[in-house]
Amino acid sequence: MSLVTRCQVCATAFHVQRSQLAARGGKVRCGKCGTVFDGVAGLVEEGLDSFQLEPSPQLGLFDPSRRSESDSEALPEFLLREERQPRSRLLWGLLILAAAALLAAQLGYRYRAEIAALAPASTELLAAACKALRCNPSPPKRPDLMSIESSDLQTDPRSESLFVLNAVLRNRAPFAQDYPALELTLTDEGDRPVVRRVLAPADYVGATRSDQSLAAGAEASFRVTLDAGRTRATGYRLYLFFPR
Repeated sequence: MSLVTRCQVCATAFHVQRSQLAARGGKVRCGKCGTVFDGVAGLVEEGLDSFQLEPSPQLGLFDPSRRSESDSEALPEFLLREERQPRSRLLWGLLILAAAALLAAQLGYRYRAEIAALAPASTELLAAACKALRCNPSPPKRPDLMSIESSDLQTDPRSESLFVLNAVLRNRAPFAQDYPALELTLTDEGDRPVVRRVLAPADYVGATRSDQSLAAGAEASFRVTLDAGRTRATGYRLYLFFPR
């Protein structure tokens, strides 16, 4: 703990350590005017605007080994108490390392699929970790890197209630991804939704292809027929997403 003492001659205030005062019976030498004064008697409250704080004064005059018993008895009790040592730097270092390791583990768990896709050598390690944690080592699912390149919805000539959806999906990621789910919304003349249907991968690419991944940079086209019943629709909206 740093204290502030004031020279009784030139009124200059200095920062001084408690150990410095205790080691020399409170006697200090002013670093500005050279006067030796009682640093304990000159203690002031830190933060006073009326004093200019200078570096700690040069302490000398008395060899600590020659300090008399009367000097120790004259010192205040708080100066005779041993200062509490700061917490071990080693302990703080271990805590920081543990926190960093925990953060790395959380990031690895969150982006395990991306890591496996970008670093194939880590696949076995991630698979073993997922087995221990009972997680699913499925391919990455990044909807921001998956896009609908084109789509078209037409009435089937065979029936007014049937609609044919043609669309092309593109995986813009540098790794393979699962096929996303598609949300198709039919709208009326005022662009109000009248029918909404969610298409799972098996609904638009078939059960066989849905178990596979869409390769990096690859495209997949599909055609699916939908029955809207008696609903009259004039427009549509198509979105992709990955269910949680």
